Amino acid sequence: MHTNFFDHITKQFDLPFTNPVLIFSLILFIILIAPILLGKIKIPGIVGFIIAGILIGPNGFNILKKNSAIELFSTIGLLYIMFIAGIELDLADFKRKKHKSFVFGFLTFAVPILIGFPVCYYLLHYSMLTSILTASMFATHTLVAYPIVNKFGISKNEAVAVTVGGTILTDTAVLIILAIIMGAVDGQLNSAFWIQLAISLTIFTATVFIVIPKIAKWFFTKLESEKTSHYIFVLSVVFFSAFLAQLAGIEPIIGAFVAGLALNRLIPHSSILMNRIEFVGNALFIPFFLISVGMLVDLRVLFRGPDALIIAGSLTLVAILGKYLSATFTQWIFKYTKNQRLLIFGLSSAHAAATLAIILVGYQAKIIDDNILNGTIILILVTCVVASFATERASRAIVSAEEISGPDQHYTENILIPIADFNNMDSMLDLAVLFKDKNSTQPISLLSVVPDSDNAQANLLIARKKLNDSVKYASGNGTEVEIIATLDHNVPSGVLRIAKEKSTNIIITGWRRRTTVIDKFLGDKSSALIENSSANLFVLHLAKPITVHKNIQLVCPPADLMEKNMAVWLSKVCKLSSELSLDVICYCDEPTQLHIEHFLAVTKTNANFIFNPTEVWKEWKLLKSRLMTDDLLIFVLDRKVESNYLLSLTYTQSKLEQLFEHQSRLLIYPQT
Repeated sequence: MHTNFFDHITKQFDLPFTNPVLIFSLILFIILIAPILLGKIKIPGIVGFIIAGILIGPNGFNILKKNSAIELFSTIGLLYIMFIAGIELDLADFKRKKHKSFVFGFLTFAVPILIGFPVCYYLLHYSMLTSILTASMFATHTLVAYPIVNKFGISKNEAVAVTVGGTILTDTAVLIILAIIMGAVDGQLNSAFWIQLAISLTIFTATVFIVIPKIAKWFFTKLESEKTSHYIFVLSVVFFSAFLAQLAGIEPIIGAFVAGLALNRLIPHSSILMNRIEFVGNALFIPFFLISVGMLVDLRVLFRGPDALIIAGSLTLVAILGKYLSATFTQWIFKYTKNQRLLIFGLSSAHAAATLAIILVGYQAKIIDDNILNGTIILILVTCVVASFATERASRAIVSAEEISGPDQHYTENILIPIADFNNMDSMLDLAVLFKDKNSTQPISLLSVVPDSDNAQANLLIARKKLNDSVKYASGNGTEVEIIATLDHNVPSGVLRIAKEKSTNIIITGWRRRTTVIDKFLGDKSSALIENSSANLFVLHLAKPITVHKNIQLVCPPADLMEKNMAVWLSKVCKLSSELSLDVICYCDEPTQLHIEHFLAVTKTNANFIFNPTEVWKEWKLLKSRLMTDDLLIFVLDRKVESNYLLSLTYTQSKLEQLFEHQSRLLIYPQT
């Protein structure tokens, strides 16, 4: 009996492992330990995952072999990388600088091919078709190092946007070349092939960019409170888009990237949903992919004679040189810094997914021989390591430069959200998360003021319980939230008291609908805050989720009223525009426009302002005719201008409720 038990135990550890629980445990252990150990010696964690894959793979100690489960997780990880790259791309900035992505895409496609083809054809003496296919492999790259950029928080740097845009262009071009070459080998390169390719790509593009965004907008609007369903829906879109791309005759990675572009506007970078997407990907799926890349590497090919070594060395050198020259030419053309050049090189130099797709397809079609296949595996290892080191070094340097030249790191921003209607709590918290300055270490304060009455203690417990639910919600994106439940005879005075105690400089409150006669006589909460608080006040009413709006319509009063207190509220509008990838259609006079343009130039924000030099605040019916139902209307008002009835508090709130009852709107009262 003891022998049978011992045999049962030892059998579980026979190599390669076959027990799925043991396999999953080992990979999770690697994901946990590798970054920690290598971080001690300043080696990127990505390199650790690849090295671990080499050691445990069939060409190492044969602890694991590739099976369907590992393949599935690996595929998910690769698609995740491409999806995150697409969803984090600053679309407004990309539109303004798309020509730069086209230039880089052309360079990173053409330069490696122009170097690689002569090497393969004249130096290594391969056939014309083999040389073309191998040279096209040099033009591809996989964003293996993108998680490093994500970790350092520089994904919105222009060099990143240009590289990501160029990636999709060059990989698409190379994979289309692969389809053409395979069509030529199979003798199917005729008019029917081209017609089928054009039709399938058209259907794929229309489905992803027209149909899916409409479905997503409907889903996020109708199921606003179902946060778990939002994540599952996003995953479904990613993999369905990848499948559609496959049907269209291109690689699934293109579909995942395009899915990110399609959902880009609906998932802000600072949102809780984005945090969940990144967390699951970076914690599980992406490391799985990197480990699986390492499992493909066979270092023994280096010892199979001089031919294998020469070919592996030549392929690797050409791959690195081609991408370095592409990054250098891009730097020269657009006058980027050396750190940005290194960042472009790091992101674009790793070869993995598309490279493997090309080489394996060519190998199966007997266009590629064993030496090129093995040399490509070595190329993947070396380029992934080089890309990781280059990207981490460039990211650190860029972050250091931003810290030196950027805003004061000791800047303190205190955001207070007084909650009257707990049904609006999530929407106001979402806005606060989008507004929150990344340099502020202060938590967002959620406040409930309970009237001091006979049931005060019971009501206080209820308020604390409801506020605690918001802490769980906010923790989804790592935002720190402080809850405050307090007693006071008067709710506005309680809010003002806490605001002073917390040195609050931003208050976000909900819009109080239909002011009653009693409210007008006694004064409602927002009126009391406007008149008695000096903090920046944001009064919010959302007719639909904030992520589904298409434009921001900003109405500003004359500059002589606003210029002293413009920085805070304008920075929040810019952040909202950047996070949601929305244009800001700004109505103001010419002096105000000059002040705003100066602010945009100094802060180098990515927000896109479209100015309408008109005093539209005097012609609100004209504004209503220009508004779409999906627009977010923002009014900036001055709480001190009671002499001008058009800008007064009473007129403003009542008129906005009358004219824009079903419109999402935000009133801003700058700090005094």
